[in-house]
Amino acid sequence: MQIGILGLPASGKTTVFRALTGAGQRPRRGELQADTRIVPVPDARLPVLAAMYRPRKVTPATLEFIDPLVEGAPSLRHYVDSLLPLLRSVEALAHVLRAFEDAAVPHPLGSVDPLRDVRRLNEELLLADLAVVEKRCERLAKDLKKTQDRTLAEEYALLQRCRETLEAGEPLRRLALTAAEEKRLRGFGFLSSKPQLLVLNLDEAAIPREAALLAEFTARLPEPDVEVLPLYGKLEQEIAELAPEDAAAFRRDLGLKAAGLERFVQKCFSLLRRSTFFTANENEVRAWTVPQGTSALEAAGVIHSDMARGFIRAEVVSFDDLAACGSPARAREAGKLRLEGKEYAVQDGDVLYIRFHV
Repeated sequence: MQIGILGLPASGKTTVFRALTGAGQRPRRGELQADTRIVPVPDARLPVLAAMYRPRKVTPATLEFIDPLVEGAPSLRHYVDSLLPLLRSVEALAHVLRAFEDAAVPHPLGSVDPLRDVRRLNEELLLADLAVVEKRCERLAKDLKKTQDRTLAEEYALLQRCRETLEAGEPLRRLALTAAEEKRLRGFGFLSSKPQLLVLNLDEAAIPREAALLAEFTARLPEPDVEVLPLYGKLEQEIAELAPEDAAAFRRDLGLKAAGLERFVQKCFSLLRRSTFFTANENEVRAWTVPQGTSALEAAGVIHSDMARGFIRAEVVSFDDLAACGSPARAREAGKLRLEGKEYAVQDGDVLYIRFHV
């Protein structure tokens, strides 16, 4: 999964990026670029499977973070326009909102107001997408005067719907689309079409009031189709520099139930409707991330195209059943391992063995 991070100046966007990825001081390589880091997805089920199968290799799922660096943008509009080529391919956006006071770092808009900041930046995302739509529609209109191409006419009609949605102040992710229409629009990389996670960047003093602050923010939020995550960017960045045992003890003392990355991943999986399944044998225990509802045949193709091409059956056991039984052999004896066909919808936590013949 690819997640793009954006936010207003002084929102703590890069601090959050470093907290989640463990990245140190970022390199600066020119006027326009993005820092990209790939991090393993924390999953407590992997060590259990590793202890059971004793593989040569354990491979977690990964999450790729993209933190755009736009130097010297003269306005918010220029900043958002610069994001388009950097975040076009990401699957979701993490919108960092400043929710902390710091006299040493003034807010560029004069006060701390995350609700205002949500509206301000999202309005610019709509305008950036609208500019792309209008430019393409202008080109299509010229082409359609020369030829009545059906494909071009369908694209033009679809983009007109996008224009109407954007002009009504609605993000493109709320536009009802068929699978074919989604595919047609995918190449544009519209920012307002992407699922969005709002990251409330809080300071340590807010920990005891987290639930109340979150409830107050979400109650007033004009965005019904987003996820919200309270995160302590500066604190998490400091904790990320500690040894794992010290970090866990520090979080317990502060009353934080889970690491920032773990909470972030949970929200992203919910936002993007993703599930994790596992393959396990003496060579490798591996976690795979797929969309919810993925069939056994599609899951086989994720592992290897030959498995999908020669798919026969999938041997399936849930992680919970496998862990409760203590071994694959006991799970089989207890009748917890079953055979499923190509249409079976893979569930989160399934451990799969694909039978295939090519």
